[in-house]
Amino acid sequence: MSVAATNGIHTVIFLSFSLALGFLLVILSCAVWSNWMPIWSALSFALAPTPNACFGHLAGADSFSDYHDAYLDMGYFLTGALLMTGIALPIVLAHTGIITGTAAVLTLCGGLLVYGTMMAYAAFFHTPDEYDDL
Repeated sequence: MSVAATNGIHTVIFLSFSLALGFLLVILSCAVWSNWMPIWSALSFALAPTPNACFGHLAGADSFSDYHDAYLDMGYFLTGALLMTGIALPIVLAHTGIITGTAAVLTLCGGLLVYGTMMAYAAFFHTPDEYDDL
């Protein structure tokens, strides 16, 4: 095996460990206090990269039109809205007393770890397209 393949395997193992740890923190924040409301925040973090992935493919240049920045902006906006929902929801739930403060902290740490793992995976294994320089 080459050094690049070995580094790729180590990267995948580390990212899978951090993703599992993030989901473990979120599930523990729900199961320990028998309140499953924080799972909505984890769902928001897990779905956050989806708009960028969907709208990013629509923004490519083609022979009929120029580069579409509006699609990228819409993807960024929806991703930001999902991230802010994931951050604000446990804080609001803890403030209103629906979940405990510790559950909110565990949910925030786990959700940010899940989202960070997905972004790190995208950064490590991104293959540039021919339109990336536009």
